Amino acid sequence: MALLRAFLRTARMARNTSRLAAGLPADDEVLLDAPDERLGPVLVAAGRGDYGPAAKLLATTREAAEWENRDRYTTRLAAFARSRTEWFDDWRSAAPHDPDALLVKAELAVCRGWESPARAELLRQVGPLISAAAEADPRDPVPWRIALDHARGTSAPHAEFEQLWAEAVRRSPHHYGCHAAALKYLSAAWYGSHRECFDFAERAARDALPGSLVQALPVRAAFAYLTEGGGTAVPHWESRPAPAESSARGRLDAAADLAIAVSEHYEPADPWPAEVRNLLTYVLIRLERWQDALEQLRRIGPYATSFPWDRVSDDPLGQFLELRDGIRLEVASHLPLKLRNEDLPYPRSEHGGRASTGDH
Repeated sequence: MALLRAFLRTARMARNTSRLAAGLPADDEVLLDAPDERLGPVLVAAGRGDYGPAAKLLATTREAAEWENRDRYTTRLAAFARSRTEWFDDWRSAAPHDPDALLVKAELAVCRGWESPARAELLRQVGPLISAAAEADPRDPVPWRIALDHARGTSAPHAEFEQLWAEAVRRSPHHYGCHAAALKYLSAAWYGSHRECFDFAERAARDALPGSLVQALPVRAAFAYLTEGGGTAVPHWESRPAPAESSARGRLDAAADLAIAVSEHYEPADPWPAEVRNLLTYVLIRLERWQDALEQLRRIGPYATSFPWDRVSDDPLGQFLELRDGIRLEVASHLPLKLRNEDLPYPRSEHGGRASTGDH
């Protein structure tokens, strides 16, 4: 009987896996950390040594108060400057007091400090750069996101963290980057606990605007729990009694369900929620929710992101593609041997039914 079950499982996988590739891009079409249509030309220009488009892009985000875009673009430009510094050195020399150049300079310095074995000491020296970026535009929450990352690296006490958090939310109450940075500080791996991390994330999600990525913050708490010594079947968060719905597995599933709802708010193959969708896929894999994970792969489309796959592999794109195949195999192994079209786990449409091919 065991041999027969193994044979049937193999037969199901061989027959169904190719069918489950519907809606998924080919491996060579998947991109890692692909820039959006605004950032792409800027990086190309920076690669040629021209900082002008980068300066213009960040100035536009500042003038229009596009704080979420400003945060993402600053992070990507600082990452590019770590390996190609000439264009950024020219920008700083030409406009040393430019608020946008000061912001990238602060982000770059914090990133370099984090990479050093003398992290805490180097990061303490970066404090004045963050202050300069914050003073350059008092409306901007992004320097305060950088300050929250800085606080984590310098072992800042909770009182200092709370002050920085208050400054961040005063400027932008629903800024995703600031919430993600605060969540890291409150995680069990740093200066909080799993319970504190989840409480913060769930409270922020309840207060968030409809469709905001902050509503998916609990799935970041779930990721932290799953990768920082947690599991998927721990009965309670602390020794004191807790209601059944507070069990670890129940809280993890609730976080995944909320992130799925956020993902459905955006179109498939939208680069904006790509990181949240990649993170959600990791959590769904750990929870062995294979069909939900396959649906997220279809919504991700070609937009793989380094995070979270770089936390488990030195080859994040290869890891993503390998796990994508593994998810298809798991789903295929549980499908009927004679699969009908109506048995395929198609993505749901916004109205709860099967999405039409035009939706992809």
